[in-house]
Amino acid sequence: MPKPKKRGSNHQRGAGGQPRNVQPFSDEDASIETMSHCSGFSDPASFTEDGPEVDEEATQEDLEYKLKGFIDLTLDKSAKTRQAALESLKSAFSSKILYEFIMERRMTLTDSIERCIKKGKSDEQCAAAGLACLLCVQMGSGIESEEIFKTLGPVLKKIVCDGTASIQARQACATCLGICCFIVTDDITELYSTMECLENIFMKAYQRDRDTNGVSSTHNTVLHVSALLAWTLLLTICPMNEVKKKIEHLHKLPSLLSCDDLNMRIAAGETLALLFELARETDADFFYEDMDLLTEKLRALATDGNKHRAKVDKRKQRSVFRDVLRAVEERDFPTEMVKFGPERMYIDCWVKKQTYETFKEILGSGMQYHLQSNDFLRNVFELGPPVMLDAATLKTMKISRFERHLYNSAAFKARTKARSKCRDKRADVGEFF
Repeated sequence: MPKPKKRGSNHQRGAGGQPRNVQPFSDEDASIETMSHCSGFSDPASFTEDGPEVDEEATQEDLEYKLKGFIDLTLDKSAKTRQAALESLKSAFSSKILYEFIMERRMTLTDSIERCIKKGKSDEQCAAAGLACLLCVQMGSGIESEEIFKTLGPVLKKIVCDGTASIQARQACATCLGICCFIVTDDITELYSTMECLENIFMKAYQRDRDTNGVSSTHNTVLHVSALLAWTLLLTICPMNEVKKKIEHLHKLPSLLSCDDLNMRIAAGETLALLFELARETDADFFYEDMDLLTEKLRALATDGNKHRAKVDKRKQRSVFRDVLRAVEERDFPTEMVKFGPERMYIDCWVKKQTYETFKEILGSGMQYHLQSNDFLRNVFELGPPVMLDAATLKTMKISRFERHLYNSAAFKARTKARSKCRDKRADVGEFF
């Protein structure tokens, strides 16, 4: 009978000094270690009557032990190990609030991120930039975050403007620069400086060269899209006198609506809608000279039926540009509702939509949890202090597994019935006679 393998420490190295394998912060870790903090809090229905009791203190200590190991591994000689450690830290930071843990180690984390961005390759730089975003989201606006941005800001700007760096790294750093500046900066000069840096990047898309076939060059398009979206995010917190200066982009952005890249067309359209919204807030009688030409372009994109484009892309484009056209023509915004736990948030303007979409992209599945627990995000979206629910309230909110099963079965039957009517060819027979 073979002998059982001995479990080694995370800090051990293999024979011959080979890089050690990193056990990443997995979905299973997140679900187990955050059960009492995240999953149950964000979904009251997840509380079951016969669920096992969880030792919160023990799981927290276990999580912190793992995270300390990951922080140490960001200094490893192996690039693969460093990148895996960065990704694991990203997963943990997006799924839990770790303010106190990070506060004690913020300088170590900042130094590790700076080193990985400066010396790492493309994938490692992207992971480090993503971790920097989450670090600032966790810390919120304050002196500590300002110190982090003072260290990382110049490094991020250098990569963004470095034409020899990889496009993916420049794209990630542009996004990180915009988000970190949005969170931490109280210095208006730093805000304008960051916006100018991003503006210099995406404005190159206005003068992109075309070949003899009239097809635009798309080598740097992903970078231009990220820089444009980061710049738009910062525009939402600009003083009105600066917004008035930036309205001149309304005459240049329509040229990007003809770009071959879907993401660029959508980014340009949403930025146009946001600029019109801000322009009308500053001046109720705002008048745009080329309104007819612009609405014609937007209407064409909202009803685009080109066969050479994928159906999914056409569906997404039409959906976005219907809203953009309505915003430009009718000054209207289709209100959206976001549910998280027992709370609801209404997105009723383009400024709020832009901010929500940016942080959702960074936090992923952890967005709902952070909306419930993160003081900074709740302040951004004017949600007030976190809602604390006691055990009795949670017990009244939960539903049994059997009740959920009945509800899902009824919803499935109703959906099947509705779809069957639409698919029944006999329903359309009368139209042809």
